[in-house]
Amino acid sequence: MTAEVIRVVIADDEPLIRAGIRMILTSAPDIEVVAEAANGREAVDLALSHAPAVMLLDIQMPVMDGLTALGELRRAAPEVRALILTTFGEKENVLRALGQGGAGFLLKDSAPGELIGAVRAAAAGDAYLSPGATRHVVDQLVSGRAAVRGEEARRRVAELSERERGVLALLGEGLSNADAGRRLHMSEATVKTYVSRILAKLGCENRVQAALLARDAGL
Repeated sequence: MTAEVIRVVIADDEPLIRAGIRMILTSAPDIEVVAEAANGREAVDLALSHAPAVMLLDIQMPVMDGLTALGELRRAAPEVRALILTTFGEKENVLRALGQGGAGFLLKDSAPGELIGAVRAAAAGDAYLSPGATRHVVDQLVSGRAAVRGEEARRRVAELSERERGVLALLGEGLSNADAGRRLHMSEATVKTYVSRILAKLGCENRVQAALLARDAGL
């Protein structure tokens, strides 16, 4: 049975970045790059006209920046999963983007296999967090959060089962479903089921929000 092709739009104001990403993604048989945007306004327009499953969205772009474009996408085309393209120097913007419903973030210098895997994960409804940056970003935000948030986080986490708290703790470490499964001696599919259940119970939109909650709770 032939796998469904994942339609992707790349939004970045640097032509070389777009060309590199396109070359990597089109090497995968199940991914098709249907359009490219050089600014946030074009990104939103192309999302509406091409109906991609995934948008790779740079934060720093002219005409309309990536954060504003993400907000418009969430209102006009909520079915499009937006992966944020970033660098370590844009941590705060990334966290804002994820809080607005972005499907995850990916460093621009990520390996080809990670880029392809991120697109597949986003298309499948998972929030993808670049393993090389997740812990660093989470630590940066946690360092400035007030103690009262820890109390609130512990109250919410107390509603989870012991196994769910164990999975949540590994999310806080930035582990993928596969890595968490190996740590807990569970299948990747089982971990994915737990993650979905945890997000629903905690009222979190994505894995980053759950990871931050885990850290606030001291897991």
